[in-house]
Formats: sequence, C-alpha cells, structure tokens
Amino acid sequence: MKKTFYLLLVVLATSFQVMGQKSILTPENNPVDKSLIDEETYEMAWYMLKDSSKIEIGKVRSEIKKKMKGIYIITTVEMPSAPTTWVDSTIVGRRKLEPMYHSSFNQQRDMVLNFSEQVTGYYNDKGSGKKTEISESVDAPFFDSNFYPQLIRWLPLKTGYNSTIAIFDYNPKSGTGILTATIKNTEQATLELKGAIKEVWKVTVTDDISKNTAISTYYIEKESRKVLKQEIDMGGRKMVMELVD
Repeated sequence: MKKTFYLLLVVLATSFQVMGQKSILTPENNPVDKSLIDEETYEMAWYMLKDSSKIEIGKVRSEIKKKMKGIYIITTVEMPSAPTTWVDSTIVGRRKLEPMYHSSFNQQRDMVLNFSEQVTGYYNDKGSGKKTEISESVDAPFFDSNFYPQLIRWLPLKTGYNSTIAIFDYNPKSGTGILTATIKNTEQATLELKGAIKEVWKVTVTDDISKNTAISTYYIEKESRKVLKQEIDMGGRKMVMELVD
C-alpha cells in the first residue's frame, strides 16, 4: 500500500511538472494563425533617439508574398549614410513556416543560407575579404532568426502571453547555431498614430543573438496585426521604428 501511494505521488509530481513547463515554439510546434498572414507591402521610418532628439537614420521597406510552397519576405533598408542598399530575402514553408532560404547583402557582407538537413551557403566579409563556406549540421527544428519578428505578429497573443522560440542564427564573430528568442510579456495598450488611437498588443522580446541585452518592444495592432511601432533598447542606446504606410 505504501509503495502504491509513493508511486502515485511520483506520477502526480511528474504530471504537474510537465503541465507547468511550456514547450518551445518550432515549426513542429507552431500555434500561428495562418489566416492572419496576408500579402502586403509596408514601410517603417527608422530613428535614433538621443537625449530629446529624434534623428531619422533610414527607412525599412518590407514586402510579403505568398506563393505555392513558400512565403517570401523581402526587406530593403535604405540609409543616407550607406552607399548601398541593404537587401534581405527570406523564404519559409507555407505549411509549417520552416526555413528554406535566407540571403542578406549589404556594404559589410554578403550571406546566403540554404536550409535542409544541413544549413549550407557562404558568408563573405567585405572588410577582410574573407569568404567562408557554410555547412552546419542541425539536430532539432527551428525558425530562421530573420523571420521570427514576423512570426510574433501571428501568434495567439493575449494578456500575459509569453513563450520561447527556437531560432537559427549564423554569425562568424559571436557564434552560430540554434538559439532562442523569448517573448517576455504581452499586454494590452493604446498607441496614437497619425492622430488616431489604436488598440495594440505590446509585446516585449529579447534573444540570444544579443545575449538578451537588447530589448525589443513591438506595438502590434490587434485587428490587422500590423506592427505599428518597434522600440529597441540596447544598453543605453535607443532606436525606434514607426509605420509610414
């Protein structure tokens, strides 16, 4: 009898422990509402905040297209201080949003990643002239680190929502592999945009890419799930992006 009672306690304790743990978000464990994903093109103004000044440093244009097997996201960054345009292209699968392809071309480096059973491609550092061939083995599912800011918009957001997202990032300087992004908190808020008051989800996020030192706060319109504003706090430096159209 004592043995049976002890076994029951162990089973109950294990069950409560499992129930209390949140599973990490991956393409295999994906609560995204795909009906929220629309083809769209939008532009955000990018500002640096310094003391009481707000200085525009660039514009970020994003285009989302839905094709038969994939969702294509093309992001173009134009900065007056940069001699060339920064272009990122990301492709994820339509069914699970698993990474398929990512490329990034700017004045500092060119990078191409192909995702399958391995991550292959290249990284060309234009400063040093060094080109690195990429071939990384991976043993767990993940989202592309360049895609997860879009992913957040389509999650089942509600007051108090938090979660951890598995992401893959390639950076020859700070490390490569499967990392995590963490949604720390979600709360209801209002935001004034062009004279109109918008009901938004205010979502606070950090990730391992910055060693969780950078805090991004997204203001996502409840109805449309558009990102109306993003604040980035990086240890004393603050930037903000605001929707233009």
